[in-house]
Amino acid sequence: MPIVSRVSEILPDIIAWRRDFHAHPEVGFDVNRTSAIVAERLRKFGCDQVVTGVGKTGVVGVIRGRMVVKKGNPEVIGLRADMDALPIEETSNLPYASKTKGFMHACGHDGHSAMLLGAARYLAETRDFAGTAVFIFEPAEEVGTGAQAMIDDGLMERFGIEQVYGMHNLPGLPIGTFGIRQGPVMAATDSIEIRIEGRGGHPGMPHQCIDAILVAAQLITALQQIVAQNVDPLESAGISFHHLQSGGSQRVIPETAELRGSMRTLTSEVRQLVKTRVKDVVAGIAQLTGAKLDLTIQNSDAVVFNQKKQTELATSAATDVAGGENVVNTPPVLGGEDFSYLAEARPGAFIWCGNGGSAALHHATYNFDDEAIPYGTSYWIKLVENTLKA
Repeated sequence: MPIVSRVSEILPDIIAWRRDFHAHPEVGFDVNRTSAIVAERLRKFGCDQVVTGVGKTGVVGVIRGRMVVKKGNPEVIGLRADMDALPIEETSNLPYASKTKGFMHACGHDGHSAMLLGAARYLAETRDFAGTAVFIFEPAEEVGTGAQAMIDDGLMERFGIEQVYGMHNLPGLPIGTFGIRQGPVMAATDSIEIRIEGRGGHPGMPHQCIDAILVAAQLITALQQIVAQNVDPLESAGISFHHLQSGGSQRVIPETAELRGSMRTLTSEVRQLVKTRVKDVVAGIAQLTGAKLDLTIQNSDAVVFNQKKQTELATSAATDVAGGENVVNTPPVLGGEDFSYLAEARPGAFIWCGNGGSAALHHATYNFDDEAIPYGTSYWIKLVENTLKA
């Protein structure tokens, strides 16, 4: 089955919602404008229940089908879209570019929210399914805390969710194409912070000092060897650093430095191995240099893992919309997604929706392609109708 015809009719509205979200980005849990608009739309569509403030600023809409549930079929499924933007200055020069300095929708959450709203509008009109569809609009995905906040607020229990599904756009995957795989889809991400305390002094007397920048350089090099030498080459892992701060005065060897980065893995075994080796390497560099090193490893996202049954249901819905030749098996990626916590709480599946030739995610010129909207919206509709059969 191609794109749902009714979606083509309401497409101008969905595009308008998406571009409005894009022009007014909000970050973290501070998505008050976006949440209010989402809730207002869901009420206008005629949802049976609209609940705000779930996980601080999350919104949940409930639509019940008009058909009788068949024995043995799932009765309640959750569909999740994220609402938050990123602290990036937009340089796209689009007519609907961000009006908020320093913030932009550089990951397509504007499109995700708009597509799920479009599906909610259609399903509230038709209700050609048995059971209940729960529409989850999540804040603070980019900082990895929104999903857990909603779970802690009773998301699964309050709404009786039995299965949960997520979708994300993917630049480089053609418009009208979906990507999915069973098993690990996205990585567990853990933040690394290392505070270095050496001994400052005069550059002409380095023997009296412990150079914090030199220690930082040794740490960066040594920690990279964990992936190269300790992790099975057939497994996946990554360690990267995105922040190094030290010094500031000319002709002074700095006493302190701070390193921040992340580690990314696809299995619990490799995750534990890398954590252990990071601790070992930091302890070794401390002994080698004489510096005092304070290491903090903080869990962020877990592995996004697609369960077999839910992957099959998601693949079937995508096939109905795009055709089997346009539903491809995609390799896992080392990006993180806090949908992982939803999929740990209930069986689930996460699918990629093609965003064509857009700039990369998290780039200052990124833009969600409106041509992807009919496919993503139709996918949500078919997923509900196929999964919640009478």
